[in-house]
Amino acid sequence: MKLAMIACVGKNLELGRNNDLIWHLPSDLKYFKEVTLGHTVIMGKNTFKSLPGVLKNRHNIVLTFKDDKDEFPDEVEVLHSIDEFLDKYKSSDELVFVIGGTSIYKQFIDLADTLYLTEVDGECKADVYFPEFDKSLYTKEIVGNGNDNNIKFNFVIYRRI
Repeated sequence: MKLAMIACVGKNLELGRNNDLIWHLPSDLKYFKEVTLGHTVIMGKNTFKSLPGVLKNRHNIVLTFKDDKDEFPDEVEVLHSIDEFLDKYKSSDELVFVIGGTSIYKQFIDLADTLYLTEVDGECKADVYFPEFDKSLYTKEIVGNGNDNNIKFNFVIYRRI
């Protein structure tokens, strides 16, 4: 299994506020869809609940500590720990994207091979953040940029060295 993370962050690694995205950037949402389409995505319960529904054409996994499988559509795989996920997928050829939230990012940050970050040229009040990571352990490639609603950003891929 190859493990990647994808997120949109501010200068201080801001992710969101009140279980919602801080920046609503159409170009970033399009990029997210293009990058993750056809792959497995893993997320926490709150991230799933913040979505309009199951992410189509992707295998959706929700990581939750509670035994609440009945709260999710049948096509969503529910797992209860990072160890359960790793045991099930470690020998897979799949590319799996961690898509949030903060606690899920923190659990997986040291295991991720690649980070797909939309880096916003701005700061904003947030209550959740992407985990700090040692950029010296990665190569950095800017693969695109954009400007939505007068907000400038770069699409950056960090690959573990």
